[in-house]
Amino acid sequence: MTLRAVITGTGSALPVRRVDNEEMARLVDTSDDWIRERTGIRSRYFAGEGETTSTLATAAARKAIEAAGIDASSIDLIVLGTTTPDQTFPATATTVQAALGCNGGMAFDVQAVCSGFLYALGVADSMIRSGMASKALVIGAETMSRLLDFDDRGTCVLFGDGAGAVVLEGRESDDPDAPGILATKLHADGAHNELLFVDGGASTTGTVGKLRMTGNQVFKHAVNNLADVLREVLEISGRQASDIDWVVPHQANSRIIEGTAKKLGLPMDRVIMTVDQHANTSAASVPLALDAAVRDGRIVPGQLIVLEAMGGGFTWGASLVRM
Repeated sequence: MTLRAVITGTGSALPVRRVDNEEMARLVDTSDDWIRERTGIRSRYFAGEGETTSTLATAAARKAIEAAGIDASSIDLIVLGTTTPDQTFPATATTVQAALGCNGGMAFDVQAVCSGFLYALGVADSMIRSGMASKALVIGAETMSRLLDFDDRGTCVLFGDGAGAVVLEGRESDDPDAPGILATKLHADGAHNELLFVDGGASTTGTVGKLRMTGNQVFKHAVNNLADVLREVLEISGRQASDIDWVVPHQANSRIIEGTAKKLGLPMDRVIMTVDQHANTSAASVPLALDAAVRDGRIVPGQLIVLEAMGGGFTWGASLVRM
């Protein structure tokens, strides 16, 4: 019997404040047409007073737990992908753990920027397969608005805040088409740090810093790296692109999503797109998009889906999942 980590519930959460392009145009020298033409983004959400990465993560987690039909106390692992923790330490995952009342198990953060959820999913999958955990909560949560420079119109319009979560449960089966995570591939290349980074840190400036990005270079790397890693997980699992029911990509930019699909020969009607509603929520974007598609009935049990993302570092990865 093969032990697999199965997604049994999804959830998401957004801040109260919705910020459309017209409001952004009142903050910086930009326009709705300029933003939509270059990115596909129409709106994003910004966290307000009392809304933090942990509060958003906890709200998304509660919805995923409810969808899975389990008790929070049964969760023995929480892995939280974030680049905007509540505090330098302790890990924001422990704050979520305390809020959910599932103390005593493992809880830690993973920092891989926009790939954070994929990295967290890979870690949790491995720990379930090895028997170290039986029920895991995997979360991507961010308050990116607190890293933005609102004098830089090229970056501040691109990002938003939010959280998404999944419950993973270990299940045994001999059926090769049984639900579960079938393959995951993760990469990093630290040689490109200067293309997407935050200009602060505890051991360098003693400040949080602001986000900096060379957008055209990031775009080129993203399309090539994401197409390659999607091919890798298909090869590992012995599947073809034609077998995929849905691609759930990192919601950074509509052009990157369309470019990646084109390189793989996948029609856009098999790609989940939410970037227009949420903008780039970094580690939260993949689970946010996944939850949206599960809840509106596009993604259903038995389908084969690919999750993929790329972020600063560079980091990138993909996971092939049978729902």
